[in-house]
Amino acid sequence: MPVALVTGASRGLGLALARALAIRSWTLVLDARGPADLDRAARELRALGDADVIAVAGDVTDPAHRRELRDLVRESGRLDLLVNNASALGPSPLPPLAAHPPADLVRVYEVNVFAPLALTRLALPFLLDGDRGAVVNISSDAAVNAYPGWGGYGSAKAALDHVGATLAAENPDLDVYAFDPGDMNTDLHQQAFPGEDLSDRPNPETVAPALLRLLDERPASGRYTVAEFAPAVAS
Repeated sequence: MPVALVTGASRGLGLALARALAIRSWTLVLDARGPADLDRAARELRALGDADVIAVAGDVTDPAHRRELRDLVRESGRLDLLVNNASALGPSPLPPLAAHPPADLVRVYEVNVFAPLALTRLALPFLLDGDRGAVVNISSDAAVNAYPGWGGYGSAKAALDHVGATLAAENPDLDVYAFDPGDMNTDLHQQAFPGEDLSDRPNPETVAPALLRLLDERPASGRYTVAEFAPAVAS
């Protein structure tokens, strides 16, 4: 069975994608910071079918935790997909870039740029061994558009996009995607708009099929949006 490593998999898009892969009987190595939420998610995923679900709580910015994830992948014997989904928004409500607390900005870059790069480096030998592997870095439209208050998060996602593009150029046998899921009704998006009703935003479960289609069709490495792979709706 193929193996996927998904970070930030206890909720939101990470969990929605894990559900879709579990239904396909993938082996899943999952991480999230909250042990209780991750344990609940793992129990749910195991009940979906015969998927092997390995869940370990930890912070992706912790080198020891990343090595633990690497070791779990090694024990699984292969790695077909790495999804760098774990993200940090920064202060809530979002401050102007000139007023962004430096320590919080460092944290945003640690979670959104440095940790995904470090984890990808550890995973690279497994991704390049065997069938063509893939890396998906979850991006944002704030990576390509300037919005007031989104300077920290957006610039970090822009950096992650460029990291992925460079890795693709350096590793032609690897598919590397930046995937922009658009606005979603998630905890992270709620942090950006505290107190607002986000019920009109799509749920992550409606976005996961587009990401699955991206992985099924395997276009050239690059940046893609949910709209480009949204399932066609019959008229």
